[in-house]
Amino acid sequence: MAHKGKNIAQLSVLIQSGHLDPRSLVEETLDAIDKDDDQAIFICLTAERAMAEAEAASKRIREGRSCGVLDGIPVAWKDLFDLAGVATTAGSTVLSNDAPAARDADVVTALKQAGMVSIGRTNMSEFAFSGLGINPHYGTPRNPASQDGHRLPGGSSSGAGVAVAAGLVPVAIGTDTGGSVRIPAAFNGVVGYKASRGRYSMRGVYPLAKSLDSLGPLTRTVQDAVWVDAAMRGKATADVARSPLSGLSLVVPETVFFDAVEDGVAAAFEQAVERLVRAGASVRRQAFPIFSELFELIRQKGALVTAEAFALHKARLEGADAARMDPRVVARTKLGANISMPDYIAIIEARERMTAAFMGMIGKDELLVSPTLPHVAAKVAPLVDDDDAFFAMNAKTLRNTQIGNFLDLCGVSIPCGTGEAGMPVGLLLSGLHGMDEYVLGVAMAAEEIVRG
Repeated sequence: MAHKGKNIAQLSVLIQSGHLDPRSLVEETLDAIDKDDDQAIFICLTAERAMAEAEAASKRIREGRSCGVLDGIPVAWKDLFDLAGVATTAGSTVLSNDAPAARDADVVTALKQAGMVSIGRTNMSEFAFSGLGINPHYGTPRNPASQDGHRLPGGSSSGAGVAVAAGLVPVAIGTDTGGSVRIPAAFNGVVGYKASRGRYSMRGVYPLAKSLDSLGPLTRTVQDAVWVDAAMRGKATADVARSPLSGLSLVVPETVFFDAVEDGVAAAFEQAVERLVRAGASVRRQAFPIFSELFELIRQKGALVTAEAFALHKARLEGADAARMDPRVVARTKLGANISMPDYIAIIEARERMTAAFMGMIGKDELLVSPTLPHVAAKVAPLVDDDDAFFAMNAKTLRNTQIGNFLDLCGVSIPCGTGEAGMPVGLLLSGLHGMDEYVLGVAMAAEEIVRG
């Protein structure tokens, strides 16, 4: 594949200048996916649609009326986004016989209007309920960074992270309820942007827990994510300004984030922070007891995501479908039956109180900077046959990122080096709800330094 691994900016220059026809790019992309050694990355391809959209893009560009930088650029969708004429299966076989979607999800429509070409749907953890990306139905995508066997792709947007890291598409759109964009981004060494909840329309997106669900792109650069973010909101141009690193105030959270962190992860992170300081950023370290309080709340009352996932799937779990689901997804979802209505309300009220309290703990222009995850992608084999090992790894993998979902933060994970076995490490910049433009602007300015 001649254009494998190119980002949006690189492809756009070729397309807009007439050196690359969108139709040729789609044919090349579909062929590369079809011939790839890993057939677990995509659940389905929308070849006919992709060729029609590429033809339309080609015609626009030939006639001098391009939609802009994204015209003719391929995009892949996590298997939660409605694509007209295709059943949305959420990484599960129990929905495969459902009626095809009558219309595109709103964000699919938005990217189509920007000229993007929908290639197909990527694999994921079943019903998005795991941070590891293991799927017994469609297979588990292979982390392309691994040199020593099958390592975790991260979830739940597993195929999205791998598709971008493997260079098959320049962007894939994921969802993030407890880390499902940022985890595969960090594991696979790509950029993952989790938007503030409510930034995009959720119509046509299969839910997991509506109080926590958010969306975001996985890309090869922050600039690419900025362009896609604007288009997902129906905007013709991005309203993100690069923020100077001189005078930038970053806060390293000392509570929870570094518990049981791998030496390689800590080293890569600290080296990236040192580079940011040399570039003019100021960094302070602060304890946040509220993070420990969050996990104590989960221990006492249960997890918000579990309560809402159980409510969503209760009828399914009580019927014949449960036998066709991943037993681990069933077991984890059923834990929601133990969360009473008073407990659920207590969790919601605690979340409101803690979110408001956290807003007073950092300055209005300060961002958290932390390791995205405490470890690099682990090997898959030890987790497949050992439920205890699976659930322990899942909890560890989701730990850092779920704080951002609970407190309704936005964040960008940027590759910052490597840890054990040469596997990628991610650095996470997080800001308060609604600070997306600022977080993206800082991430754009910091990316080259963070990557080292």
